[in-house]
Amino acid sequence: MNLVSLLIKRAALHPERIALVDSHDGKDREISYRELAEKVSAGAGLLGKIGVKRGQTVLVFQPVSIELYVFLLACFHSGIQVMLADPSAGRKFLSGCCQRLMPDAFFGSWKAQCLRLTISEMRRIKTTICSNGWFPGAKSWRGDSARSSLVEVGDDEPALVTFTSGSTGAPKAAVRTHGFLLAQHRVLARSLDFEEGEVDLITLPVFVLANLASGLTSVLAATNLGKPGAPDVGAITAQCEKFRVTRCAASPAFFEGFLRAKRELPQFQKIFTGGAPVFPDLLRRLQAALPGAFVDSVYGSTEAEPISHFPAADADEETAAMTRRGGGLCSGAPVPEVELRIIADRWGAPLGPMSELELGDLTAPDGQAGEIIVTGNHVLRGYLGGAGDQETKIHVAGRVWHRTGDAGWLDSGGRVWLLGRCAERLPAFPAADHLPGDALRYPFAIECALREIFPEIRMAALDWENKRTLVIGRKCAGEEAAEIGSHAKELGMEQIIFLDAIPLDRRHQAKVDYPALREILKIGDR
Repeated sequence: MNLVSLLIKRAALHPERIALVDSHDGKDREISYRELAEKVSAGAGLLGKIGVKRGQTVLVFQPVSIELYVFLLACFHSGIQVMLADPSAGRKFLSGCCQRLMPDAFFGSWKAQCLRLTISEMRRIKTTICSNGWFPGAKSWRGDSARSSLVEVGDDEPALVTFTSGSTGAPKAAVRTHGFLLAQHRVLARSLDFEEGEVDLITLPVFVLANLASGLTSVLAATNLGKPGAPDVGAITAQCEKFRVTRCAASPAFFEGFLRAKRELPQFQKIFTGGAPVFPDLLRRLQAALPGAFVDSVYGSTEAEPISHFPAADADEETAAMTRRGGGLCSGAPVPEVELRIIADRWGAPLGPMSELELGDLTAPDGQAGEIIVTGNHVLRGYLGGAGDQETKIHVAGRVWHRTGDAGWLDSGGRVWLLGRCAERLPAFPAADHLPGDALRYPFAIECALREIFPEIRMAALDWENKRTLVIGRKCAGEEAAEIGSHAKELGMEQIIFLDAIPLDRRHQAKVDYPALREILKIGDR
């Protein structure tokens, strides 16, 4: 089933409802479901005229905008595979992406066309389309072509390819089929409580496809989405008031940025935050700012979104006390559409194929720490060409389990507690009573415990020079340093290093970038 068929149905049900809103040159633009469906069909017709065919791949460099979604959906409409790679990741990364999957065509603005000419692999792309006017050798993207009939596709036909960095730094490609996107739409619609006619502020562009399939209005946030920690609070507030936005899903860094600005949050009725660790204090502050709103944290990954969720209403003193003792971050119950297990931590060594019995032998009982693995219809079964499969997939009796790389444990209520990345294990230290014995071998358990005590100070735990090391993201002295040292010692930390700041991931600006942190520490040792 073609994902675009859901858009066509929506256009028939409520043709004049606004589908998308964006901000261009300081002005708000909007497009109805009817107009969007018409533009998508015409775009599919133009792709046929240009000569881009079903089964081919188009690399897209286009800012998040109405034009981006028209083009994406026109490709899906025609059975054409869309390839997305972040231009800001650098030429080496983009070159590696094209080596993994050579595109048949390229779509982007004249600025993107200029970038294309600087990368040898991209210069070899034969068909190029300019999204905003004329560029030498490129076809112009116009909206006046004849409409095209929807191409029927199988559930296993590729629709979208995105790239992430593998453990070696080389790009690995996540391929989402039409069937996968439909399954993801269904689980997102249920777990994020989509309701007909809601208006959603978009800061995470991937959610737009599910919104369109569910009949929501998506307002693309008028801010630099590449810098979630520095939202344009004034522009976003004006958007939310003008279009009566009712809900928002965003990175925790986005909401932290809003709260730092000391401005009232827009009157969201529902807030979902994820993509990076969502600390309990943020949930409490969001709930205090909007007492009548439903506030929820979502745990997931590129390969499996969502996995579990944890409402702010459940963030009680009992869970906070568990976090302070080193139990990690409570991420709530797994969604019904996913099967989740905790297995013995074998991260770094390939596992499988194996039988169900063998997987059962690896599975840890509730209350013990280990690797988190998941399977389900919205869990990616593999990467393009198998690159990255060996270390992250377990084949068990015809099913594929994804190894998230996260350590965690399940409490007696079936809730997931996150402890940190398996690859960042620390030298052993015994955990407190009634906690998994290995809980304090993982950095996130320590970071969460200290965050509950010192919410204003960013900290990172890591194995440095074979010592359990705590890095503090600001200079401290006197009583404050002594207090941190006392709590750190209780959690088994052997040394403390003070830095001006702790490096964070580029995408969400909320997760500790451990490789970058190690580079800083190396420089400091010279």
